[in-house]
Amino acid sequence: MDTLLWPLKVAVAWVMVTIHKALVLIGFPDGPGVAWVLSIIGLTIVVRLLIMPLFVKQIRASRGMQLLQPEMQALQAKYKGKKDPESRQRMNEEMMALYRKHGTNPMASCLPILVQMPIFFALFRVLASLGAVAGGSYGRPSIGPLTQELAKQVQASSVFGTSLSSSFMNASDSATKIVTVVMIVMMSVTQWYTMAQLSTKNMPESAKTSDNPMMRSQKIMMTVMPIFFAFTGIQFQIGVLVYWVTTNLWTMGQQFFTIRNMPAPGSEAEKKYRARINAKRARRGQPSLEEEEA
Repeated sequence: MDTLLWPLKVAVAWVMVTIHKALVLIGFPDGPGVAWVLSIIGLTIVVRLLIMPLFVKQIRASRGMQLLQPEMQALQAKYKGKKDPESRQRMNEEMMALYRKHGTNPMASCLPILVQMPIFFALFRVLASLGAVAGGSYGRPSIGPLTQELAKQVQASSVFGTSLSSSFMNASDSATKIVTVVMIVMMSVTQWYTMAQLSTKNMPESAKTSDNPMMRSQKIMMTVMPIFFAFTGIQFQIGVLVYWVTTNLWTMGQQFFTIRNMPAPGSEAEKKYRARINAKRARRGQPSLEEEEA
């Protein structure tokens, strides 16, 4: 695993060290301390900025998937009970034609998290390797620019008195376990809310039906993903939890802005958007959107 992740580990270490140097230059204290915590937050922001085009693609794909749901349900009703190979092939061809028509793809909505996962695991392994690098037993003199001396600094840095390289499973003190549990809860809640925003605020009423496959899968994901992170989070170091909570908060803010300003047609968010625009138009003496579209 470390061999496969080595280029990413070096990249992660390089970004962290570069951000740390920049923070020291603007006045943050050198050595162990808050600058290393902020370097992980900075790493998160760098990653999120780099995948911004994928996020835009994800939003467009999600909107397209929502808009095609009535046609998708009609297609499924058309081929209901037909299990012969020819019917299944025709159904798949018509389904692909629907995706092309609406310019969407089911996989596009997963791209941001799929791209982040290798970086997430690379950070996990960098933090897990700090002790070996700091002690000189890693097998390499450094992880890119993260030298033995810098590894000691990162290892000595803490969040609420808990080392960045600590996790629930390797902690012997209750304080570390409490901080870890609080951060795992934050990670799970923010993960749930980022999914709930899309299904409760930015989905057309026509799509909110019990027989809608997308709605069913969304509800399953809203339940499964937070539980998955809650159970796996006890293996994550505090530094990894800082990364994931930060990326969830970024996603929440990004989604809030997108849903507020570019809502899906027919959604609750669109009604509120149109109400705001109509109120502005009324103050300027302009006709409403409905009057202009009539």
